[in-house]
Amino acid sequence: MPLRDDGPLPGRLVVAAPELDDPNFAHAVVLLLEHAEQGALGVVLNRPRGVEVGALLPAWHDLASEPAVLFTGGPVQSDEAVIAVGRSRHPAQPITDELGVIDLETPPESQPEVSAVRLFTGYAGWGAGQLEEELESGSWFVVGCETEDVLTTDPRGLWRNVLLRQGGVFTTITEDPSSN
Repeated sequence: MPLRDDGPLPGRLVVAAPELDDPNFAHAVVLLLEHAEQGALGVVLNRPRGVEVGALLPAWHDLASEPAVLFTGGPVQSDEAVIAVGRSRHPAQPITDELGVIDLETPPESQPEVSAVRLFTGYAGWGAGQLEEELESGSWFVVGCETEDVLTTDPRGLWRNVLLRQGGVFTTITEDPSSN
């Protein structure tokens, strides 16, 4: 599916097709944070790591959506970068009407407009034209994002739930492409 010209991609989801077998992205749901000629950047929404938010960033624990653990946002800088995405009226970097990248350098008590966050270690990145090539080859589906996709309490079920929400042929997609 080629990129659409009728709107910006930040704030949209790219959902891995069942045939995408790269272990970093098999059954991944990625929220796109940036997209430009130089490439694209996003975070994988459905890879909880099991490390409690309070263990790394205790100040943000109370605002972390359940499960209140760190998520693997992708393979790029997975041990260096922490990205927070959350519900906010005035995020540092807006993504949708309700969501944005949250500034972790500013204490949460100084950001009363932030009501929930999800924290990601690392991110998914594509070079110039790479995401477009992968979309053209059928590796990903581009769909709309709902706030609850980012803050879901069921991250392991997100891939299936997002596809079912699309209706039509998406409801017939199975996790195992060999069973089609």
